[in-house]
Amino acid sequence: MPTRTTVSTCTAVTDQGKHVFEIFDYSQHRGMGHEMLITSGTFYVGGHDWAIRFYPNGFEWNCRDCISVYLELLGEGAVVSASCDLRLVDQTTGSSSSLHNTPLREFSSDDDSRFAPETGMFMNRSKLESSDYLRDDHLTIQCIVTVKKAPLVSATAFLNRIEAPPSNITEQLGKLLDAEEGTEVTFSVGGETFAAHKMVLAMRSPVFRAELYGPMSEATAQRVTIQDMQPAVFRALLHFLYTDSLPGRDRHGGDADRDLIWHLLEAADGYAVGRLSLLCQSILSENLDVETVATTLALACQHNCDPLKDVCLDFISSSHVMNEVVATQGFKNLKTTCPALLLDVFQKTMRFHSA
Repeated sequence: MPTRTTVSTCTAVTDQGKHVFEIFDYSQHRGMGHEMLITSGTFYVGGHDWAIRFYPNGFEWNCRDCISVYLELLGEGAVVSASCDLRLVDQTTGSSSSLHNTPLREFSSDDDSRFAPETGMFMNRSKLESSDYLRDDHLTIQCIVTVKKAPLVSATAFLNRIEAPPSNITEQLGKLLDAEEGTEVTFSVGGETFAAHKMVLAMRSPVFRAELYGPMSEATAQRVTIQDMQPAVFRALLHFLYTDSLPGRDRHGGDADRDLIWHLLEAADGYAVGRLSLLCQSILSENLDVETVATTLALACQHNCDPLKDVCLDFISSSHVMNEVVATQGFKNLKTTCPALLLDVFQKTMRFHSA
């Protein structure tokens, strides 16, 4: 008689939160004296209260040439396993850099272990004041806290001896596209030719469905010419339609990569491929910078990408980069192509500064 096998699983569970502590009028706080501090508002992560402690002139005498920044576990009798990442934000680009990373350890609110890091020398003050972390007398501290919670243990179940393999339909469709077997239509794009299957395109895009099966002229054509699109963009569009993913690429690529995503966002709108549009918006939102945010904002407006539009407006208004953005060619173009957006930028900036 075969042995009956049962199984249960254990999965680690964490809760992560990020708190942003904005410090305005930095120079006025600088003369507070040693051991004088500013405490952030309380924030809640992993079932516990936390705060950031900022000492403009250092926590102790031996830290007098530094600023001191600590994460503190609040409350009474709290014992927490957690890690933290303390960062400063570049006021020019909006990106942040890690200055101290505390690995997973035990925090106890009843002793000095409630603080992290264990040193008051967070950053040399002269170095800070000559850096882009401090602009317009404004400093931004970010703290990412990750709390380790009790593991999740599943209920006991009988072991399934016959395991089904994971789905590979997108891999198979990708091979079908590469092999060009059974294709019924070819597209001429910028001097290059692409073969495809009408049914796949029609299933994925209502625009292709109308063109290839509707009363339009392309419905009976075996060769379709597409104007105003680069071959690389159409190739990426086809890859997504067949595989529901973009070709292998670095989500934090360079200017050429961003240019491709800009054009792919336009293609997604033109062919009504909603998920591709949101994927492009997500990638662009993660790679905003001063030089390109205005161009991305104009594109978001032109193609009704409200989520991306909101992220761009937040970047411009909350990162204190307005002067740098206004000086870019992209912003000058924005004034011509989408003048109504300037009002949105102004209103968003006013709301941020009045908050």
